[in-house]
Amino acid sequence: MFFFRPVKQKVKRKEWPLFILCALCAIALNQMFFIKGLSYTFAIHASLLTLITPILIMILAAITLKERLTSFKIIGLIMGVSGAGLLISFRENGLPGDHILLGDALVILSSIAYTFYFILVKGLMEKYSPIMVTRMIFTFGFFMILPVCIPEFSAISWSSFSGLEWVLLFIIVIPGTFLAYIFNVYGIKILDASTAGAYIYSQPIFAAIIAIISLGESLNLYKILAGVLIFLGVYLSNKKRIKKPTINNPNSDADALSALSPKDTFQ
Repeated sequence: MFFFRPVKQKVKRKEWPLFILCALCAIALNQMFFIKGLSYTFAIHASLLTLITPILIMILAAITLKERLTSFKIIGLIMGVSGAGLLISFRENGLPGDHILLGDALVILSSIAYTFYFILVKGLMEKYSPIMVTRMIFTFGFFMILPVCIPEFSAISWSSFSGLEWVLLFIIVIPGTFLAYIFNVYGIKILDASTAGAYIYSQPIFAAIIAIISLGESLNLYKILAGVLIFLGVYLSNKKRIKKPTINNPNSDADALSALSPKDTFQ
């Protein structure tokens, strides 16, 4: 897409190290930890554990940006961590050779890597267009993972692929990766970032349905409880306190409503 609609922005050489660091966190560490972790654990586990990213961002923002931790955020943090802890501590028999605990740990590490990327990339997004930032990060990330991927890529027996495997590969690459990034950028352009980001909460629902149907995974009580704790934890950690409006006559409902902005009324 960049070649069809090039963005005429010049990246300053002094900011290349930041782009490289973002590529390390967002592509090399995040993607590789997640894919390797997914091969060890359940798809439902992986989809639920990726939801703790907003909580990790909140923690890192509180440490680095000195953002204030409200009571909602603290309660949300406790609930989110409890849900993740329940998910990774519950023993369930997987497929032969599976290492569920290791897989869950790798998925959490991928979320931590993405959290650092989210904090680091903020400054770049303020200076460059999203297409330019994405292009640079994926370019650097490609060369980072190339040495690791070449041996596995060369070991693939493409001639043995059945029609179903080619279809699955197409679904992963085109709709699942390329279109997903494009739709996210387009969605954030049309909606605000928080509204577009809220749709990530639907991911575990679709993942659970598909995993149960196609992979034969079970939706146990502990997974539902862990999911509820993580969902509530993310919701509370991102909940903002509504400031009470200054009202001339507190006893007047009309004055109270007129003092509220449309955003406050919606909240």
